[in-house]
Amino acid sequence: MNGRDERVSARVERDSGSVDTGTRTASGIGEPRRGRPRSEAAERAIRGAVVRLLEDGVPLGDISIERIARTAGVGKATIYRRWSDKEELFVEILRDIEPPEPDLPGTSARDDLVVMLESVRVRGLAQRSSALLNNVLAQMKSHPKLWAAYVATVIDPRRATVLEILRRGIVGGEIRDDVDIDLVNDLVVGPMLVRAVMRPHAPLPDGLAERIVSTALDGLRPPGRA
Repeated sequence: MNGRDERVSARVERDSGSVDTGTRTASGIGEPRRGRPRSEAAERAIRGAVVRLLEDGVPLGDISIERIARTAGVGKATIYRRWSDKEELFVEILRDIEPPEPDLPGTSARDDLVVMLESVRVRGLAQRSSALLNNVLAQMKSHPKLWAAYVATVIDPRRATVLEILRRGIVGGEIRDDVDIDLVNDLVVGPMLVRAVMRPHAPLPDGLAERIVSTALDGLRPPGRA
């Protein structure tokens, strides 16, 4: 395990108890579930157990709730009180390993798109440098239920964010109003994904996100708009 993966493991075990996965209020603040008080130590142990099993090279298909519970030293019911199934737990662990979601400046569609593409670039670099992240993402695609959960909770929300940015770009006059925003999403995000995912040895230099967005928006700008 390299230095980055060691830091990830420490972060997962240190921080995992601080996030409540219970019912969310409208303000986004978690409310504790009814029943027994949550044990932060137990949650840290569960998250740490998953990371240790992955670091030891145990295939995702062989990591059952029973095995996680045994490794963590807790009962299965302790896990099920926090996660409905192992897919939900795996996706949450993966989100801990990945770089965090970016904060959008909101100053313009262009600025927000640059930030979103930069996050894709950073994730591509993280996957290249983290054996753990690369291994888990590679395995996930052969587990349809797990991949579907990852798409629904991670990939789809990111796509929805970009689509909303593009809509604001149309309203603000940065993008023509006669374009298919689903297609524009692919035109803008696609080049970075190709380099980050499909061409693992392609360069991912600083400034690439800005170059891609500028090139795309040059062709999408309304006539007469400088």
